[in-house]
Amino acid sequence: MDRLIETTVALKYPKDKLEIQLLDDSTDETVEKSRKLINHYKALGFDIHHLHRAGAERTGHKAGALEAGMKVARGEYIAIFDADFMPDPDFLIKTVPYFEDPQIGMVQVRWGHINADYNVLTKAQSFGIDGHFMIEQVARNGSHLWMNFNGTAGIWKKECIIDSGGWEHDTLTEDFDLSYRAEMRGWKFRYFKDIECKAEIPAMISAYKSQQFRWCKGSIQTAVKLLPRIFRADLPWRIKSEAIVHLINYSVHPLMVINILFSAPLLLMNYWSGFDFYDLPIEILMGTAAVLSVGSVGPMIFYAYSQRILHKDWKRRMIYLPILIMIGTGIAIVNTRAWLEAILGIQSSFKRTPKLKIEKSTDVLKERLKYTVPLDFHVVLEFLMGFYCLGTVFLSFVLGKPQIVGFLVIYALGFFYVGYLSLKEAAWKLGASKQKSTEEELSVQA
Repeated sequence: MDRLIETTVALKYPKDKLEIQLLDDSTDETVEKSRKLINHYKALGFDIHHLHRAGAERTGHKAGALEAGMKVARGEYIAIFDADFMPDPDFLIKTVPYFEDPQIGMVQVRWGHINADYNVLTKAQSFGIDGHFMIEQVARNGSHLWMNFNGTAGIWKKECIIDSGGWEHDTLTEDFDLSYRAEMRGWKFRYFKDIECKAEIPAMISAYKSQQFRWCKGSIQTAVKLLPRIFRADLPWRIKSEAIVHLINYSVHPLMVINILFSAPLLLMNYWSGFDFYDLPIEILMGTAAVLSVGSVGPMIFYAYSQRILHKDWKRRMIYLPILIMIGTGIAIVNTRAWLEAILGIQSSFKRTPKLKIEKSTDVLKERLKYTVPLDFHVVLEFLMGFYCLGTVFLSFVLGKPQIVGFLVIYALGFFYVGYLSLKEAAWKLGASKQKSTEEELSVQA
């Protein structure tokens, strides 16, 4: 929290017009540390407050905290930053003027990275984040299609939030939910790729999986909640169609799992029927090849172009694209569970992404395991799926049907890689726990 407090008090804006709130649902020793730092800046004349919710007050997760903060906030605009973000001092000076247009309800800026080069996982994630902010958000906003507030590094007009129904906590992605409700009310959003707000990328696979679970489940919950309203709304079909695709985007992961599970049975059915794919008309073969080419090459061009825009050494960075592809397939199990829970209406708690303050290559990850996410049963399923893919590869060669081997190998590598990283972190945590127990025993004996 101290990093965020230090950067917000450094914002260039008149003190009499800037109110800072730390929305804190923590239950550990960081509460007292934050309180002391806030009292320090309050003594220096800053209008800064520590809004700590405890016990029964801690309802609605992040949305509940935002709702509680907005009730007492005096400002006309609400800038929001997660604890792992570091806004530049001129953030407000650059963004607030755009609200001179009375139709603008929210301004979002691009996420940057303070630890993109920390390890292979952060390098791969930076690819995905850059693609979203340099291509997707630019295209949506530039084409006057609906876009979403990304939960942080943005600023809302308070009137827009109230007019759209306020913060609701029936989904895990309150940002996505409010964004679409606001746009259905006619509010306009602006996105600026040239304004950057740096943040810490999860450096551990457990944190990344937890984050993706929340984003996937929240997105599908929002789809279940809002799609009926969008279908009924008097909107151009191009806006509706893009909104639908955006809302159900995470459905790609259960489709991956279905594709994998059905690959072996379909191979056997194909073999027993005597059907040969190459006997199909040339038009169908060419059409299939075209679709597969676009589906395979398209994402690579998407991410490569985002790197080319942002980095002079983009060609060197491309070596981490395969890692992004592997973790993108490897989290299919976690996200399929999230998708199913959202569809079935199964509620779950809001598991925040651990903030480990990993910034430099010299920061030691093992020393910060206190805030990691526990190992769960997903890792078993990940390894099982990896072996299933390899078994299907073997079957395809035995049956003389090797056309799908490439995809299955990618899936297998993804599941094994994510499973390996999960076990590696579990071993770290177990070792740290044993070391702590030994130290406590020695302390008692001494």
